[in-house]
Amino acid sequence: MDFVEYPDRELLALSLADRLASQLAQHLRGHESASLCVPGGTTPIPVFETFSGADIDWDRVTVFLGDERWVDGEHKRSNGRLLRRHLLKDRAAAANYIDLYTGDAQPEEAVAALTGALTPHLPITVTLLGMGNDMHTASLFPGADRLAEALAGDAPLLMPVRAEGADEPRITLTRPALAGAIHIHLLIMGPEKREALERAQKLSPEEAPIRAFLDAATVHWAE
Repeated sequence: MDFVEYPDRELLALSLADRLASQLAQHLRGHESASLCVPGGTTPIPVFETFSGADIDWDRVTVFLGDERWVDGEHKRSNGRLLRRHLLKDRAAAANYIDLYTGDAQPEEAVAALTGALTPHLPITVTLLGMGNDMHTASLFPGADRLAEALAGDAPLLMPVRAEGADEPRITLTRPALAGAIHIHLLIMGPEKREALERAQKLSPEEAPIRAFLDAATVHWAE
């Protein structure tokens, strides 16, 4: 794990956006396309706002979320709504976006179609993860109904998840899909998240799901 501490959140957002753009651009120099997996939530918004203007070939980049709440795309809790407002605009509007919310009644009904859509974009070029104070990442929550399956080395690409820490059903990429990325970054802010990260390093992935990704990750933190 590489840990990068920034003097303030503004510099973190600028620096991380530049790092992500550079890694995508480098990949595109040797490949026809690249893929970018990002988290929901409000923490990455400043990064997205800067990143959306990056001067890269966005029309060769496929963007998707690491997880999604099973709510309509215009719902205030939709990660896709947040992404469309803060990342998929300016230059990044040209990116190919795969929406994890399909409109099916339950996430189980969407797994086959989404697996078909996402598989051509593996391994993920760049994955940006977030983390909750409970040490969950994506929708891999401690105590989730199928967490052990989702953390297994032979887990399918996607799994529906229901957990006490989640207010609605969700769909999430699993450990092999996220951990198989060429570049893995974790974005956290504030003292509580740093303390949670330190706790996670001493726990198992079942207790602290973010632990499954730390060894290969670059962690970006600001107070």
